Amino acid sequence: MFFSRFASPVLNLPRVAKRLIVLSVDASLCVLAVWLAYYLRLDYWISLTNPDFGWNPLAAVGMSLLIAIPLFVVNGFYRAIFRYSGLSAMFTVTKVIAVYGVVYAAIFTAMGVSGVPRTVGILQPILLMVFVGLTRLFARFWLGGLYRNELQLANLPKVLIYGAGATGRQLAGALANSHEMRVVGFIDDNKALHKQTINNLKIFNPGDLPGLVETLGVNTVLLAFNAANRKRRNEILDSISKSKVAVRTLPRVTEIATGKVSVSDLRELDIDDLLGRDPVSPSPELLSKNIQGKVVLVTGAGGSIGSELCRQILSVGPIQLLLVEQSEFALYQIHQELEQKISASDNAQVTLIPFLASVRDEARMDSILGKFKPHTIFHAAAYKHVPLVEHNLSEGIYNNVFGTFTTAKLALKHNAENFVLISTDKAVRPTNVMGATKRLAEMSLQALAEESTSTVFSMVRFGNVLGSSGSVVPLFRQQIRDGGPITLTHRDITRYFMTIPEAAQLVIQASALAKGGDVFLLDMGEPIKIYDLAVRMIELSGLVVRDDLNPDGDIEIQITGLRPGEKLYEELLIGNNPQPTAHARILRGSEDFLQLRELLVLLNTLTSSIEQHKFQDAQQSLKKMVDGYQAADIVDWISEKQ
Repeated sequence: MFFSRFASPVLNLPRVAKRLIVLSVDASLCVLAVWLAYYLRLDYWISLTNPDFGWNPLAAVGMSLLIAIPLFVVNGFYRAIFRYSGLSAMFTVTKVIAVYGVVYAAIFTAMGVSGVPRTVGILQPILLMVFVGLTRLFARFWLGGLYRNELQLANLPKVLIYGAGATGRQLAGALANSHEMRVVGFIDDNKALHKQTINNLKIFNPGDLPGLVETLGVNTVLLAFNAANRKRRNEILDSISKSKVAVRTLPRVTEIATGKVSVSDLRELDIDDLLGRDPVSPSPELLSKNIQGKVVLVTGAGGSIGSELCRQILSVGPIQLLLVEQSEFALYQIHQELEQKISASDNAQVTLIPFLASVRDEARMDSILGKFKPHTIFHAAAYKHVPLVEHNLSEGIYNNVFGTFTTAKLALKHNAENFVLISTDKAVRPTNVMGATKRLAEMSLQALAEESTSTVFSMVRFGNVLGSSGSVVPLFRQQIRDGGPITLTHRDITRYFMTIPEAAQLVIQASALAKGGDVFLLDMGEPIKIYDLAVRMIELSGLVVRDDLNPDGDIEIQITGLRPGEKLYEELLIGNNPQPTAHARILRGSEDFLQLRELLVLLNTLTSSIEQHKFQDAQQSLKKMVDGYQAADIVDWISEKQ
């Protein structure tokens, strides 16, 4: 619109200047109304400065200005903000000009003035009312819309884009008309770009960020770069975290398939960005060995690890993918997701078959394996929440131990080529029932592996995965959103972390390296102190930790005490002799186990104790079978009630 370009300069004028402009406009409207009134009366235009035929418009003009301007001033016409003019303002204009009209008509219509037609005394006030009303409406729509937009922009969160490259410029363009945030500049490591501008947005030195937070009111930094490695990314995040700004990021450039960046691509900073190591590219040969062109079965297919295994397996190209899950909702979700992936890809030849089933149900599992004869089985079904399993000992044993043993025996019966157990670092010298049951599940596979000539049994042991059910990361994020506090069981508690996609890829590749009875350990890098993780998440949300040194901080970290069976530190290996494999992130352990005959006797004793609700005896059986298990005092809720 032609007038739009002038709106911003007008809004930026001093208030006195804007009042003088409006007063001048109103005076001009008084003159215009007189001139037009003469035309309507005489049906031809006359000259206001050089009247002829005895007409005297200057008297009408002068009297109009003499009456109107003082009335307008007294009634606050020039105190009003025209961009806010509404019905009440228009009603005021009508009342004031009505008074003006009465006075003006009394002079020129009732009494009469030589050289001024009496009808002008009536026509001119009517025209003036129309003109003044229209100018107020015009100001409202011309200036008001722009002012409201500027006000909205001023109230939007102000953000800086870290990275002035192509991705950063695309992001700035996508946010130009955003109603969510306002870009106020770029920061970039390239010194040659400092103090330059891109689309009127200045490029700053990253070292100036603390000052920019104060001067520009910045509260968010958007990461729009593809750092060479995770170490450099962490250095950047460290520098940003000291400035009390929230950090949001884009998917890596390789993940933006369209080549364009949009506001919807922005996401909260994932903690996998803070792992401090770069992922290793998967080996296509290892990924495809036990999957491509084969029938693959995944138990616990709706869980965090199981569902990611299904996604990774589907991308490799099996003939059939069998989904076994006891939760109807979880099975529905993963089945729908995978069906959509198949529809959107070239994998139409892959058949998905969802099974509602429990791995503890031997008859059901036998019918599934007997009919579909899977080549490879990934066993991810397990109860893994430490406090819950601690208080539900019998169910933990039934599901984690006997569910695994049942499925593994059926795999052997139906000549499955590979059986892979998803294990945990909590199986090493366990202090809880969950860890003990997972170690016992490992031992049952090791015992079967020694007897097997057809099925290759292996297990893959790793620590926490980011974003899984029960992970501290989504819990901390929600607690931060709620304003705190963050709850932590111990200040010194330490855990290994890995992303779910990387863990799933490594599990699949480890299965291809198995020879029988292998205990694979995933290299998870350096362990992370959970307290430091909580602090980092608070800082990267633009907030400050509240503690004794900083009582005015935003989020408190409350130490609640270790839960039953919880360890301060986790380990991945019982012995000290891990061997390297063909993959840099996969190690092979060699650990002691019970022979199958001896194991079966102990498992029968364990079953008998559970059936009789002798949970203390069940714990003692676990201690006999699992080396290093230190039983906690709290056992099954039913036992507690008794």
